Amino acid sequence: MAVSAAAAPAAEPLPRSIFKKFLVMLCSLLMSLYVFYCLADRCQTLPGPIIAAGAASEEDEGGGGEFLGGSAELPPWQAAAARRKRLLQRLKQRRRRQEAAPGAEPPAGGGGSRAGGSGGGGTLALLLGEGSKRLPQAIIIGVKKGGTRALLEFLRVHPDVRAVGAEPHFFDRNYERGLAWYRELMPRTLEGQITMEKTPSYFVTKEAPARISSMSKGTKLIVVVRDPVTRAISDYTQTLSKKPDIPTFESLTFKNRTTGLIDTSWSAIQIGIYAKHLENWLLYFPIGQILFVSGERLISDPAGELGRVQDFLGLKRIITDKHFYFNKTKGFPCLKKAEGSSKPHCLGKTKGRTHPEIDQEVVQRLRDFYRPFNMKFYQMTGQDFGWD
Repeated sequence: MAVSAAAAPAAEPLPRSIFKKFLVMLCSLLMSLYVFYCLADRCQTLPGPIIAAGAASEEDEGGGGEFLGGSAELPPWQAAAARRKRLLQRLKQRRRRQEAAPGAEPPAGGGGSRAGGSGGGGTLALLLGEGSKRLPQAIIIGVKKGGTRALLEFLRVHPDVRAVGAEPHFFDRNYERGLAWYRELMPRTLEGQITMEKTPSYFVTKEAPARISSMSKGTKLIVVVRDPVTRAISDYTQTLSKKPDIPTFESLTFKNRTTGLIDTSWSAIQIGIYAKHLENWLLYFPIGQILFVSGERLISDPAGELGRVQDFLGLKRIITDKHFYFNKTKGFPCLKKAEGSSKPHCLGKTKGRTHPEIDQEVVQRLRDFYRPFNMKFYQMTGQDFGWD
């Protein structure tokens, strides 16, 4: 009995220690449940479009089943997180393959859905489905063979510019599809970013000014212009590369070679009458809402012209001399680092083609023909482009 009585007091602290451990374990469990609940709630409310976008990317790669289905055993929030993780991994793999391909050009859509391009800023947020598709606030409306592709590629370096890679041709060929269709082509943008597209044929499309004005009277318009004689020869060179059996440049230029009457119905000639086309645009837009970029200066001083474009768009001057180097082989500037890549990027082989030799008498007659139109264009824009 004495031994029992002595041992009893020693056993009292044991329940206290167990109780403390139980409290600690209970608190830990409650904290874990709370954290789990927060994570589950967050994942369930993450935007959904990225899953659909990921599915489309997966189908492009030929392995959509696993990506779409996920794991049936996982809770919905974990399955969604896993799908996002796989999407990001596949996007990285695709980008590495594109960069590894010799002479590869970035896809027309810049990795977005359909024609949507991508900008530098907020990439992860855009991948997670944030931002929204907006109608463009700025459009490069012309001109063909003036340097519009180069300008668009240069602008896409800017983190606040998101541009459609492919030409939508909405205001000239697809207008009957409606603005909802057009908006769907646009990339997602975050607050403060500008949505852009470029379709050079708009400048010579009679209906385009009224249609764009109907969409938004505040749309900013950019026209890249080039010496109309050089532009016409470049236009012909492009057609010749696709149709080697077409007549000579000289025979297409004249209605009658003997009289020297220029055939203005030929599109290669007609596009270069800039003053005539501009008159149509000024019926709907003030001259201050249109920026005229020199195609020649875009080659000789790309940073200078891009500075003017950034100012016009109300953007910070981020694209500067440090972004360019001159490619002597191609004869025009290239980007040291293209949008979405750490490697230099030049426009493809379809740009900078060697022009055929043209009879200098024909060239001079064309210069004489364009001179009065050029002078009128200088007066209308307040700029002397130095073509004469």
